[in-house]
Amino acid sequence: MSAPKRILLLGSGFVAGPCVEVLCRRQENTVTIACRGLEKAQSLASKYPGVLAESVDVSNESQLEDAISRNDIVISLIPYTHHASVIKAAIKARKPVVTTSYVSQPMLDLDQQCKDAGIICLNEVGLDPGIDHFYALKMINSVHEEGGQIKSFLSYCGGLPAPEDSDNPLGYKFSWSARGVLLALMNNAKFWENGSIVEIPGKELMASAKPIYVNPAFAFVGYPNRDSTNYKERYNIPEAQTVVRGTLRYQGFPEFVKALVEIGFLNTDNQEFLSSASSETYTWNQLTSKLLNSNSSTSDDLLRIIESKITAEPALKKRILNGIRWLGVVSDSIQVKKQGTYLDTLCARLEELMQYEPGERDMVALQHTFEIINSDGSEETRTSTMLEFGIPNGESAMARTVGIPCGIATQLILDGAIQDTGVLAPMTKSIYEPIMNELLKDDIYCVEKVL
Repeated sequence: MSAPKRILLLGSGFVAGPCVEVLCRRQENTVTIACRGLEKAQSLASKYPGVLAESVDVSNESQLEDAISRNDIVISLIPYTHHASVIKAAIKARKPVVTTSYVSQPMLDLDQQCKDAGIICLNEVGLDPGIDHFYALKMINSVHEEGGQIKSFLSYCGGLPAPEDSDNPLGYKFSWSARGVLLALMNNAKFWENGSIVEIPGKELMASAKPIYVNPAFAFVGYPNRDSTNYKERYNIPEAQTVVRGTLRYQGFPEFVKALVEIGFLNTDNQEFLSSASSETYTWNQLTSKLLNSNSSTSDDLLRIIESKITAEPALKKRILNGIRWLGVVSDSIQVKKQGTYLDTLCARLEELMQYEPGERDMVALQHTFEIINSDGSEETRTSTMLEFGIPNGESAMARTVGIPCGIATQLILDGAIQDTGVLAPMTKSIYEPIMNELLKDDIYCVEKVL
């Protein structure tokens, strides 16, 4: 057996379980799950033999440094805003770090210090970012090695309920904060299209969604992520005329969100009457009446005003109005749970209605589409596609496709199979190929086709 290895995992969220499971496959590993609240760490640790639990407050510098110093590697699955603090403590202890988050500027600023300490801080080894990088680079490098060029690169990924569990007006369920999901829908987007940079303001993002064909069984639509322009450089495809990375949702999702914006529900301004200090109580029809400045709070009157605000073709408008009824925001019998803003109050309602129930499955869909110019001048389209489904009453597809590659990357660093140093993402074969190859053992892979 190999020498004993001690692994510190910060965080106990839903992706932590599959990561721990991977690391527990090796008898020489001892995993310690650390959270600020010991109970959370103990709850996850109890599911795996030999896994330890510890209370660590990452905002306490000395406590964090002590915990990291007692281990051989640290995995940070806590919010990305804490990663720089974790890396600084790891540099001091000369211990490598793994995260599934995008490399932020505060993390990148520590690159030279990581190199000087002889350690790697490996990031973006989850799903998106992560598996998407592996299969994008696999195809791009293969095309380049054959003397070809990438004319266009489109990449769409989405975490969704499986079709049988998607029957609500948004075709969506929340496995994390509804607020985070909705706020992301108002980000500006920027990408390359036909040799020019296109920018879409956040308020027009949902209107920019268009059908994305992945599989004949699914009615997907996609809209662009924040900024895809730097992927020409990240993926070494300066020749590409179109580069778009985006998000997949089911048909109808963007229009329904757009309607919520038009009604005013995504307003993030603090409202005194919605604060916990306010003694006023509201039913949902009263709150919606207030939002719409309506003299009436009857369901029919509110729906008439809402209909006048929605810009959609008649059949779709009818579906949206049915969805508004389903949400209960024109009901005179459902009490409002005040959360300070219209957005957060709506999110509390959405989270009541749209959680995964026992036995329900989620689904992850990822597809890259490459328009290729071959060395002989001929052109072809290739795709790289992954569909993963959650296990009823078991791990979700999202947890597996984020947590398993993270665990594999950690093990490869411990084994010395990845020896790079610095603050890195998996952009080189020396990093992404071994992770991708190990993922095959867990049946996680993309299927490549020539169209």
